[in-house]
Amino acid sequence: MSRWRPPAPSSTAVITRDGFERLREELNDLWKVRRPEVVKALAAAAAEGDRSENAEYTYRKKQLGEIDRRVRYLSKRLPALRVVESRPTDLEAVFFGARVEIEHCTSGESQQYRIVGPDETDARQGWISIDSPLARAMLKKRLDDEFEALLPGGMQRYVIIAVEYAD
Repeated sequence: MSRWRPPAPSSTAVITRDGFERLREELNDLWKVRRPEVVKALAAAAAEGDRSENAEYTYRKKQLGEIDRRVRYLSKRLPALRVVESRPTDLEAVFFGARVEIEHCTSGESQQYRIVGPDETDARQGWISIDSPLARAMLKKRLDDEFEALLPGGMQRYVIIAVEYAD
């Protein structure tokens, strides 16, 4: 069995202004703060001598590689992103940036989500990617519309009970 894996499908290149600023701050912090600290610690560990048995040196090399990978990703991703700041003309329909409350048709449980770009998802806050199956199923639906979404647990039916957009 080979180690080759097909590349991941490309994600939608949209982001909110807050998400863009967070990614830019992360890139700045990695490049100007954390990377110089790790390089300095790596140099100190390398000066200790035998690198093959130096755990600090091995750890710092690995840490530097992780930082460099993230910096490379952010450096390529940020220019490709399109910041969406405008609100849609139809405020009762679900589009990017919407805060949506949905209700499960059979159990009656309600959940709240915010549709954001793939680079800013946060499950704890209820922020889901515009590329997720649930978000794709509810896009362009309007208040009180029912829709079906194919989720890992099978086909689920929901109704949209609230849609709002931040100012």
